[in-house]
Amino acid sequence: MGFLVDSQKDGGLGVLGGCVRSLVRRKQVDSAHVKAKSHHQLAKELSVPHLIAIGVGSTIGAGVYILVGTVAREHSGPALTISFLIAGIAAALSAFCYAELSSRCPSAGSAYHYSYICVGEGVAWLIGWALILEYTIGGSAVARGISPNLAFFFGGQDSLPGFLARHYIPGLDIVVDPVAAILVFIVTGLLCVGIKESTLVQGIVTTVNVCAMVFVIIAGSYLGFRTGWTGYGLPTGYFAFGVDGMLAGSATVFFAYIGFDSVASTAEEVKNPQRDLPLGIGLALSICCTLYMLVSVVIVGLVPYYQLNADTPITSAFAEHGMQWAAYVITAGAVMALCSTLMGSLLPQPRILMAMARDGLLPSFFSDVNKSTQVPVKSTLATGFGAATLAFFMDVDQLAGMVSVGTLLAFTMVAISVLILRYVPPDEVPFPSSLQDTIDFVSLRYSVNSKDSYSEAEKSEVGGGSPSTLHSVTLPLLGKKKAVVDYPVIVKQEAQGNYVLKEEKRRKIAGWTIAFTCIGAFLLTYAASNLNLPGLVRFTICGIGGALLLFGLIVLTLIEQDDARHSFGHSGGFICPFVPLLPIICILINIYLLINLGAATWTRVSIWLIIGVLVYVFYGRTHSSLLDAVYVPASHADEIYRSSGDSLA
Repeated sequence: MGFLVDSQKDGGLGVLGGCVRSLVRRKQVDSAHVKAKSHHQLAKELSVPHLIAIGVGSTIGAGVYILVGTVAREHSGPALTISFLIAGIAAALSAFCYAELSSRCPSAGSAYHYSYICVGEGVAWLIGWALILEYTIGGSAVARGISPNLAFFFGGQDSLPGFLARHYIPGLDIVVDPVAAILVFIVTGLLCVGIKESTLVQGIVTTVNVCAMVFVIIAGSYLGFRTGWTGYGLPTGYFAFGVDGMLAGSATVFFAYIGFDSVASTAEEVKNPQRDLPLGIGLALSICCTLYMLVSVVIVGLVPYYQLNADTPITSAFAEHGMQWAAYVITAGAVMALCSTLMGSLLPQPRILMAMARDGLLPSFFSDVNKSTQVPVKSTLATGFGAATLAFFMDVDQLAGMVSVGTLLAFTMVAISVLILRYVPPDEVPFPSSLQDTIDFVSLRYSVNSKDSYSEAEKSEVGGGSPSTLHSVTLPLLGKKKAVVDYPVIVKQEAQGNYVLKEEKRRKIAGWTIAFTCIGAFLLTYAASNLNLPGLVRFTICGIGGALLLFGLIVLTLIEQDDARHSFGHSGGFICPFVPLLPIICILINIYLLINLGAATWTRVSIWLIIGVLVYVFYGRTHSSLLDAVYVPASHADEIYRSSGDSLA
């Protein structure tokens, strides 16, 4: 009857066919009909100020206090401000895509959730698995960075009290960090209390950090005007390393903007997601970009870029002008920035674990929501324990690149999901197999209605039929004169059939075009980044990739977007502009950054992803909530909901 039962018993293709089908099965957007059965919902407590606190706090880490020196010395020179601006614009492309999807699909899980709806279960699993690694390592790395900064207030690197100081254990050849583990446990406990309480604390900590940056901007501007901005009067000019150096600096500082995606992970807890999520993401990113640019304007102007200290650029710039005491304010800002970033790193992961468990891909243990706090306490405690253990025992600096892989993969898939939403949104809805009788009944009704339409058409040919259902056309009669003949509704049926065929063709063209566009972006960025390839091979691959990318952009621009995009998910939210150009540029930038992360990083990430594949094959695939889902045309879904009268999960 045209309905597809997605089970592993795929007769003709066997086990392999079942595996392939499981990778591409998609779930639907949570709606009034679709609720988390047997699970309590998260508390809807967040508004725009809360989201800004989460976004700014997760994005502005202590890295900015170091990054300005390293990038200015090695890449950008005085043009560091332009590097931050370009990186901010590149990050904004992903932010636009996140804003549309988060307002249309406001549920926990962020990029994992969007990928599951638009792409398929296999890709969604890998994105969720990569994000788990990102947030765990990211939180651990941030926690281990706090104790050196905290030690400054006690008189130096080795001045912390004995029970808090780092200790080297010869037998294990490791350096344990009690402060890191203690702070992770404190933040974990705070997150278990409630989303509103933890966000309030994060807002206070973030405010202190922003105040420290404002101090740098105001005091630095005063010093700059008093001393004549010596950093801008160099013979090398504004672009000391040329435009290429400035662009290389942009690629480096791009990672300073990672963090605004934490806002999207709280979508289920936002009071008015269609309005507040786009505003929260946009305002948080704008504030971060403005602060980054103003700090960089001041610092590279106070001191020549080549004299900046790579480790403490801001402190050394103020000390150069006799303001050694400013180090206390700057270090306090760095400590607050790290604490805020730690909260931002530990906040999204429990919600991703919860979303994956709700979908059956992880044990149901992770999907439990505490009745009183309305927080996924079990997932939060598991996340905190893992991050605290890693922060206590292991120096994760060498693993820092792995954090970027998860984020960039998520950014890429979110941009692809926007293209899918606009051109080939899912046209089938999954239902539990327990509703098979209802589905068959509705299917039979549609089938009977279709036959009745054709029967009425046949009757009308012999004089029957209502004038309201007939089309009057003028036709020649026996070649002598013209007469008015009533044409039956079968004309309408044929027109509808032609429309359906035309629409199916458009969807196929759009789907393949999106696939070729992604392949073209990969080929172009890979060949452009790999200098070891022979010149002819490199330019050939670049040409093929560029041609595919241009072809995809032209075709997607010329063909119409799917009308179903208007009814997809929750309406009334943010609409990403300049589609398909904006998502395609976003895909290109993120794939370029992914390829340039280095072989060592990809080797480590590959090990983690292989583990994830094994977990999915032996557990997630066979426990998925879509294991025996019945897929029906989206146009039939509302009637099935009404007929069943159930709240479906």
